[in-house]
Amino acid sequence: MTKYIQYILLTIFIGLSAGVVQAQEEEQQNIGTERVVIVKAYTPTISDAFKVKASPVFDDSITKNTKALRYSIFSVPVASTYTPVKGKAVSLEKAKRIPLFDNYATLGFGNFTSVLAEFYSNFQIDRTDNVGVYLHHNSSQGGIQDIQLDDKFYNTSLDLNYTSRTRDLAYGIEVGAEHQLYNWYGLPPLPVRTQEEIEAIDPAQSYFGAYVGGKLKLEDSFFKEASLRYRYFGDATSTVEHHIKAKPTFEIEVADELIKTDVIVDFLNGSYDTVIPNTTVDTYSILNLGVSPNLMVLRDNLTLKLGAAVYYSSDIENGENNFYIYPKISGSYRLSGDQAIAYGGIEGDLYQNSYRDAVQQNPYVSPNLSLTSTHNQYDAYLGIKGKLVNRVLYNLRGSYVAEDNKALFVNNAMSITPTEGYQYGNSFSYRYDDITTFKGFAEIKVELNRKFTLGINGTYYSYSTDREEEAWNLPEFEAGLNADYQITDKWYAGAQLFFVGERKDILNTTLVVTPQTVTVDSYIDANINVGYRFNDRLSAFIKGNNLLGDDYNKWNNYPVQGLQVMGGATYKFDF
Repeated sequence: MTKYIQYILLTIFIGLSAGVVQAQEEEQQNIGTERVVIVKAYTPTISDAFKVKASPVFDDSITKNTKALRYSIFSVPVASTYTPVKGKAVSLEKAKRIPLFDNYATLGFGNFTSVLAEFYSNFQIDRTDNVGVYLHHNSSQGGIQDIQLDDKFYNTSLDLNYTSRTRDLAYGIEVGAEHQLYNWYGLPPLPVRTQEEIEAIDPAQSYFGAYVGGKLKLEDSFFKEASLRYRYFGDATSTVEHHIKAKPTFEIEVADELIKTDVIVDFLNGSYDTVIPNTTVDTYSILNLGVSPNLMVLRDNLTLKLGAAVYYSSDIENGENNFYIYPKISGSYRLSGDQAIAYGGIEGDLYQNSYRDAVQQNPYVSPNLSLTSTHNQYDAYLGIKGKLVNRVLYNLRGSYVAEDNKALFVNNAMSITPTEGYQYGNSFSYRYDDITTFKGFAEIKVELNRKFTLGINGTYYSYSTDREEEAWNLPEFEAGLNADYQITDKWYAGAQLFFVGERKDILNTTLVVTPQTVTVDSYIDANINVGYRFNDRLSAFIKGNNLLGDDYNKWNNYPVQGLQVMGGATYKFDF
């Protein structure tokens, strides 16, 4: 600071000197010359500052003097006979590294002349790019007792994908194809048919499908990601369906919060070779356009998602247009760490029914389904989940769902003069109704150690319909059990058990007879698998499905195969 003051004073002095010189020159021009004598140079000084004492002394008669505290320690020596033992460091056993392979092949055979085949391969092109191949085949030549038509089936699919990942960009391209064969073997018991009439029925149905799609993901951009897929699906009766879905996603940060927006484009188009019964419809075209913004709020123990979805839906063939608005609100709060987490929300969405989706649920549908969109008004749910103890997880949830135009499978009536294999009362179609559903769900998972895991869950349903007498083919109760046990380093086992409660369906004989309600019995399906690893590459397995041997009906008049046993092997390798 002193140095800066000196600089300032020197500047002032030079300025004054320049002014004096100039004044002298002007004086000489006007009044002549005069001698100036400097008696003493300017020497600035800094006065001492007054400093307040840090601990002032108070003269107060009220102040009490603190009494001095005196204490002493009485020390007594204690004799100790303890002699510590010199510790020895314990070495940690390193876990054996599990080898990972890029490829595997599985092949298995079982009764009912069943075959299971799988092949997966991943080719690493370079550090960022790779190609994957997946082939799956499952088939059976049938043999269910007491049925009159062929019940063989097979399901084959092939998927190829290419992915590339860099620091700022990731994208993938995928293509695939599928071929499925099923038989409408579920003939109703009435009317009784002769052997010639049965042999004249061709129950076979083949499904063909293919798709191509891609995904894109960007870093450090408001355009975050996008996906696009086109799928073709058709069958042996000349039913054709085209389905295009696109979903770009944008992210914008506002006031330190992230707003994510999904844009949805969903277009479905198809045609039938035969029209829907009692209608003249043989084509359908439905376009759904939607936008769904949401805000994610993260706090210490609170996670909150606030959003909504707006859709414009156009049934092009029927000239019907509608706007839908759905809530998208969900959140969770940690009541007690991981022991108790409360969660809830109210969410809705628009679901587009398609022919392919119906076939994946029920392959015995007729090829001329009436298709529309299901308006899921809201799903209001509340639950709690967490850990009872360190390795016991639980989840309890109750929900109330309101759906308009919910698709229900019903048994088709037999045609008066059937000509196709699905017109004998042995196929299913869609009926739509406005349904509200109460769901109660409970789940518990136990992980006693790394070798044994057990999961049990159950769901109770209560339906309320608007136009239909029953919620056709929807169960009132479902339960499941799943267990995995690593017996030794070589042996492993697993078990699965499924229970599905009673369902209601329509019993049709012909179009002119009043349909009746029939009850489809509940069933239990118990499965088990045991495997042995010969080494890191080769393992063998044996599976038992439907161990109770019950030929239960999954759909009305469609009994399943009884006790099924399959054995096979899996081999892992690298090229």
